[in-house]
Amino acid sequence: MQWSAVLQESVVTRGPQSRVRYAEIKAHPRALQAYIDVVGSVSESAFSQFTEPQKIAFLINAYNAYTVKLIVDNYPVSSIKSIGEWFKSPWKIEFVALRGKVHSLDDIEHTMLRKEFNEPRIHFALVCAAVSCPALRNEPYVAERLNSQLDDAADRFLSDSERNQFDLLSRTLSLSSIFKWYGDDFNPTFGTATAFVVTRMKRLGLIPNDIQESAISTEFLPYDWSLNEQN
Repeated sequence: MQWSAVLQESVVTRGPQSRVRYAEIKAHPRALQAYIDVVGSVSESAFSQFTEPQKIAFLINAYNAYTVKLIVDNYPVSSIKSIGEWFKSPWKIEFVALRGKVHSLDDIEHTMLRKEFNEPRIHFALVCAAVSCPALRNEPYVAERLNSQLDDAADRFLSDSERNQFDLLSRTLSLSSIFKWYGDDFNPTFGTATAFVVTRMKRLGLIPNDIQESAISTEFLPYDWSLNEQN
């Protein structure tokens, strides 16, 4: 898969984080464009025949690939937020050829993924090209391993102390703003976003097992929109 080649060659993993060699992709865009062409060739009727894991994996990969394309097409750029117009954010630009129509990144995230599937772990897989975003994996998401890949993405994100922290003395959970923006997505399956985080952070050894969720206060960290670039 061309997307696999792009990720393996251009994503640099740093513990739970990753950085992207955008300049290299811009200099050698063929693999990325080939994958974009494949994504754009999938019709609505073909997509409808996919299994749910296939649909989710396909849409996550499409979102991340088109985000990389947006950065590369505007490179050099210091932040994805500097792309777009005064009244149109980069996530609302309609440049995504998908399922026989032209969409925006917001369409993929909010209309296709969040609306059609009860899978809040997508928020650890969709990468918006910012430093505070989850890590871009150096492999595509695939239906056969989607559950384990999403679990791993969640664990990597929660174990990153620059994005999520627990202070034992004050019993304060300082979370990524992603949980402020999309916290309600965790309610149907996990009760609350905090319940999801506490359960997983206990399993990761980041919160002692004897501390009850009710004793934990929650706050949200500032979001760094600087480009997640490997220089």
